[in-house]
Amino acid sequence: MTHLFSAPPRQRRGFLFLQGLASRFFESLGRRLAERGHLVRRVNFNGGDRAFWRLPGAVDFTGRPQDWPGFFDGLLSETGIGEVILFGDCRPLHRAAIALARRRRIAVRVVEEGYLRPGWITFEAGGVNAYSALPREPAWYRERARALPPWREPPLVEGSFRRRAAEDLLYAAASFAARRRFPHYRTHRPYFALIEYAGWARRLALRRRAEKRAAADFAELGRSGAPYYLFPLQLDCDYQIRAHSPDRTMQAAIERVVGSFAAHAPARSRLVVKLHPLDSGLVDWAGITRHLAAAAGVAERVLFLDGGEIAALLACCRGVATVNSTMGARALARGVPVKALARPVYDLPGLTFAGGLDDFWHDPTPPDMALFDAFRRVLAATALIPGDFFSERGIELAAAAALARLEGAEPAEVAAAA
Repeated sequence: MTHLFSAPPRQRRGFLFLQGLASRFFESLGRRLAERGHLVRRVNFNGGDRAFWRLPGAVDFTGRPQDWPGFFDGLLSETGIGEVILFGDCRPLHRAAIALARRRRIAVRVVEEGYLRPGWITFEAGGVNAYSALPREPAWYRERARALPPWREPPLVEGSFRRRAAEDLLYAAASFAARRRFPHYRTHRPYFALIEYAGWARRLALRRRAEKRAAADFAELGRSGAPYYLFPLQLDCDYQIRAHSPDRTMQAAIERVVGSFAAHAPARSRLVVKLHPLDSGLVDWAGITRHLAAAAGVAERVLFLDGGEIAALLACCRGVATVNSTMGARALARGVPVKALARPVYDLPGLTFAGGLDDFWHDPTPPDMALFDAFRRVLAATALIPGDFFSERGIELAAAAALARLEGAEPAEVAAAA
């Protein structure tokens, strides 16, 4: 994968990494950039950040949150950094960093879980999701796509949940061990790590039982012949809900969707509410959903699933209602009508349902598949890279593609390198 990038870069540049996932992706990309002769620096905010960066050029920020803007501004002045790379543009420390970088006209590259999944990582200039600079004009995507190659699925890489859990544990343990070095650090996550791990451990212990029940319930739904809509839950702690949803909480979103379904959906139809696969289980979403369904008078028409194959769920559903989940993009790829309750990047005229939620149940309009093809090809060329955070093959693939993107390789070169 390195033969395309054996020549020296056009110019030596400076890259500053802030926080990433509990993954070796940033470290792998930083190593490749350094090998190419670029200046590579990193800021550690806690011991977990240290554990996932074994390269030189790191500096610890040990101050209070109010000290961060001054510290970051000084670092930019001293080092001549030309681009900042970070995971998640809603974390408070990252929001302050992005604002300062923009004032100095320093580029920001935001990394996130992929807009399209599996097999993709979001790697976008400026911001992602609701902060993305991508236009909302279908004509722009159609025009840009004219110069792009046909769509190709990314190489098949499958991240390991076991590795993800193990690396998250390592991150938490390293953070705890170095707490005296970083006395003022406060995580952006709403729960203490050990509480989350206890919830996940319980979910894992009960996973087989939950999957069997989900399979049985879904089979019964199929035998009934009732048309159904899918409402995939998102993580309540995710900034997609906390910052980019008009409801601000997952419970409020459930209440809105169940209430609208009860009042306006066809009488014979069903609503399938699916739990997020990475939910910690600390909140009883099944109980909350059933309570809200009973209060709305549709207890027998709302089915809650903890498990189930996504492809099978999407294959027969009449439509997907979502806040801003990537499940919406997966539904669009299959030609399934989608109603977005917030403003995900795929919320374009001609792709998602333009009317209100109340009307969606009776008139779920399918997406324009030619537009979706143009949309995803543009995404792949500008805002996505192939790979995965939690497998060696996926990390290497992503790091090679990110290096190509940062050094200005054409999309065709990136595809060849992959």
